[in-house]
Amino acid sequence: MELDTFMQLAGPTIGAAMSAYGVAVLTQAEDAAAGATVDLGRRILQRVWQRRDERQREVLEADVREAAEENEDADAQATVRQAVKRTLREHPELLAELAELLPRPEPQPAHVTVSGPGAVVNPGINHGSMTSTTTIHGGNSQ
Repeated sequence: MELDTFMQLAGPTIGAAMSAYGVAVLTQAEDAAAGATVDLGRRILQRVWQRRDERQREVLEADVREAAEENEDADAQATVRQAVKRTLREHPELLAELAELLPRPEPQPAHVTVSGPGAVVNPGINHGSMTSTTTIHGGNSQ
């Protein structure tokens, strides 16, 4: 999974975990009462925190504390996401491990309309139903 894709999918869970736990998210044990989103964000942040050295951990803790205290501040949230991205760039094996934790998004149907004489569309790989209507002489459809 690409890093940017991971961050798009994981970003909301990380934010939810920081809002729920604050800086304790980095050391909080599994909480049966936490929702799945909060728990996933907590697990991601903890795994990232564990891969950092002592100085990097202190910086991440300060960033998470600020983001949790000012949970409406997009800049504070972005600072934590950037720290996560840096760690995942340095540890691509961690990105692969964490990507496995994310739920897979449901495929969205693609609707393509083409028109004009000889118009053809190739939507690529098709998994599911596909229909085609061809207008033949005088407006009859098939």
